[in-house]
Amino acid sequence: MSDIDDKLMSPADAVRRFIGNGSQVAIGGFTINRNPMAVACEIARQGVRDLHLVCHSHGQALDLLIGAGCVSRLELAYGGNGRYAPTCIRFRDAVENNKILFEDYSNYQMSLRFLAGALGVPYIPSKSGLGSDVIRLEGFPPGIRKERNVAPKKVVVAQNPFSNDDDPVVLLPALTPDVALVHAQYVGDDGTVRITGLSFADIEQAKSADVVIVSCEEIVPRSVIRRDPDANSLPPFLVDAIVHAPHGAHPTACYGFYDYDPGHLNLYRVAADDDENWRAYLEKWIYGVPSHEAYLEKIGDTVLRALRADPERGYAVGLDRK
Repeated sequence: MSDIDDKLMSPADAVRRFIGNGSQVAIGGFTINRNPMAVACEIARQGVRDLHLVCHSHGQALDLLIGAGCVSRLELAYGGNGRYAPTCIRFRDAVENNKILFEDYSNYQMSLRFLAGALGVPYIPSKSGLGSDVIRLEGFPPGIRKERNVAPKKVVVAQNPFSNDDDPVVLLPALTPDVALVHAQYVGDDGTVRITGLSFADIEQAKSADVVIVSCEEIVPRSVIRRDPDANSLPPFLVDAIVHAPHGAHPTACYGFYDYDPGHLNLYRVAADDDENWRAYLEKWIYGVPSHEAYLEKIGDTVLRALRADPERGYAVGLDRK
């Protein structure tokens, strides 16, 4: 019997068990890199509603969940799909047309807020943002400031108590999401998680959350995961659910395994830009497929093989990225 048998589950089971209407959810990854797409698609497929998303900077999973009507509140630094959508299309539509409540911070500020949650402190000081509209303007209305998981104030500018001079600092509220979603390259059969390549804010997000769902490319023997312990990212006791989902970040990239899928990201961009096309996209790629495995079958082996990463470089050499 493996140490993780009680944590291993399908995307459907993980979402059903840990993510409900109104949950505050942190999404790992960055723009079109290592998004937890297998789990995000399942959230949309199950019709979860009124999510409060908190992200560092994000892209595909964020845009999909907003476009599928799953999100009512968002705290974010940046939302974009690289060259395919410098600003995520359904995200932009939702903000411009007041379909969601949105509050923005800088990349650094969001990273610090997750760090504060991970450290168990209520706020964290910074110099970031002084003199900017990010500090001056709030996105959330006063009426929701007393609700669960909503900070009473966006920020507080206070005097540095350790200085006799005029020395303002920005106090940023900690983030402690209900659930963090992370896609990793490896999970050991003891539950240890290893992210290779850039980790973005994933580790701090996971440490700040009440529940952590990790999807992964491979489950490997603990003897493998222990060979280089400094490369490991999360200990077993932090992880509540493990989802074995090869290609679980598609159409975003997973360093060392596969590149992002330019064909699908272009298809997504065209679909997201028109309401009727968008409904057709959701029906074909989300609601019309019962599982992650069925989704990969629809993508096809030919496409997946073309995205395979070069083992030395970590990305697909010669991939047409237009």
